[in-house]
Amino acid sequence: MLTRYLSRFIGLPALLVLAGTVHAAKVDLNNPTGSTGVLMIDKLGHHIRFFDPVTLKETANFEVAINPHDFAISPDHKTAYVPIYGDGVYGRNPNPGHTISIIDLAAHKEIGTIDVSPYQAPHGIQIDSNGIIYVTCDLSRKLLVIDPKSRSIKAAIDTEGTGHWVAVLPDASKAYIANKNDKTYVTVIDLKTRKVVNRIEVGKGTQGIVASPDGKHVLAVDYSDPVLYVIETASDTVVDKVTLEGNPRGWFKPRYTPDGAKILVCDSAAGMTILDAADLHGKQHFLTVGRNPMGFAISADGNTALVANHGDGTVSVVDLKEPRVVKTFTAGTGIETLAYY
Repeated sequence: MLTRYLSRFIGLPALLVLAGTVHAAKVDLNNPTGSTGVLMIDKLGHHIRFFDPVTLKETANFEVAINPHDFAISPDHKTAYVPIYGDGVYGRNPNPGHTISIIDLAAHKEIGTIDVSPYQAPHGIQIDSNGIIYVTCDLSRKLLVIDPKSRSIKAAIDTEGTGHWVAVLPDASKAYIANKNDKTYVTVIDLKTRKVVNRIEVGKGTQGIVASPDGKHVLAVDYSDPVLYVIETASDTVVDKVTLEGNPRGWFKPRYTPDGAKILVCDSAAGMTILDAADLHGKQHFLTVGRNPMGFAISADGNTALVANHGDGTVSVVDLKEPRVVKTFTAGTGIETLAYY
């Protein structure tokens, strides 16, 4: 009824454009999904891998420089940007990387690199609607603002802490930097003024961080304790704390489903938890997956999650409606991050 009413006044073509614009506005660029394929960043195997989104069979792969970690996918889903961290791990990275690999998602190949020298150890990465990418360099304690078209650094912003992971709000107004065990706060950066504007105390440091699809909240998980912190972005304050069940130690990388209804969190051993975003203190669903899970990919319909089991070279397939683990398959050597696209 509403569609017929509006079409009388603005015309059907204009209405379709409007509907498309509204739909596009709901896309969470930094939690990508899609039905074309699955991108997997094989950190331990130094490969970029591609899988069929239905059969989950590998379709292509190629080698990149040592220890790719995170990724960002361009708004048009044609290109991925993958930071090359170096040959070590956080806190022990003797030969840090200084490049970002540019990946053609259709051709399944590397088409160039962005050199971020003199900054070292690029790790967490995010993107905005204009295609600008934001990359943490933990050894340099910087958040880089990069134009991938010109392959140039537009700003290098002090993060104060080591800045391992980053969450950029959907409107690209602010960035929230997880400092792991280096600092006990999340660093908040105003991306317009390019300055630190807040420091949010979150226990013992944070090992994962994500913005909600509507940009109203940021979730951060404690580095050593099983606690999920809920940060209100309007005030930059912690408004809730949730104890995660199933593992008494620290947890990794929270993730929203595309509709914002569920929250998934990896534990540091061999499990994951699913929370109801509308009732964070309600029932938690803990599932056993592979060893050292580190990341999620969620299907476009929100019904399936892939869990990267970094410690044993497998990926678990989770039915989010049940919820239960449907199967586990071999994928690379040690996948850290992945996504449907």
